[in-house]
Parts: sequence; C-alpha cells; structure tokens
Amino acid sequence: QVQLVESGGGLVQAGGSVKLSCATSGRIFTSSILGWFRQAPGKEREFVAAIRWSHDSTFYKDSVKGRFTISKDKSKNMVYLQMNSLQPEDTAVYYCAGGLRDDGYRWSAASWGQGTQVTVSS
Repeated sequence: QVQLVESGGGLVQAGGSVKLSCATSGRIFTSSILGWFRQAPGKEREFVAAIRWSHDSTFYKDSVKGRFTISKDKSKNMVYLQMNSLQPEDTAVYYCAGGLRDDGYRWSAASWGQGTQVTVSS
C-alpha cells in the first residue's frame, strides 16, 4: 500500500493560488490512479482531481475544472495540485489519496494522507 504525505496548504486570499504537494512512498502499480479529495467543515469528503500513474489522463470535479491542475513527477514519486482562482468555498482539508477507483457514481480511495488545510479568505 502506498504511503502519502501532503504539504503546501495555508491561508490565501480569494483569487489567489496555492500548490499542494504529495510525497508518495511504497509500491505504486502502473495501473494506479492517485489524486486529491477535500473535506470542508460539516461536509462529506469529496473528490477533487485524479491522475493515472502510467500516463497523463486526468479527471476533475466539475467545479474545479479550469482552475485546478493535477500533475505528477514519477522520478520524484510526487503528485501535485495547482489551485488557481481560489474561492472561499474551496476552503477545506485537502487529502492526497492513492488507489482511486471510479464506480461510475463516485470516486473512492484505498489509502490516504493526513491532510493539509487550505483556507481561502474573502
């Protein structure tokens, strides 16, 4: 199982940008999908973005398309989430996740990082 450690969260003003990083360790299978989820206070954890480890197919929650970009650096075993044009509703704890699956209804994950807080002030 892959281990995941996030970094890069913080406080940012609306319209600003933040880049999250996720350091991975352990075995990542070629077919694996890694990604990001978030959980706002009082809300369920939700899918944000995902990327296939073997190639560059990406997937996004509709509300972040065009603002967020997921990427990876296989040589460093890193996954990133560049977040631009941030809005207060993007405030949440962001979790890096591994072993993502999409059952056609919702995304799930097999492993999780500890999470990093992103707060967007208006």
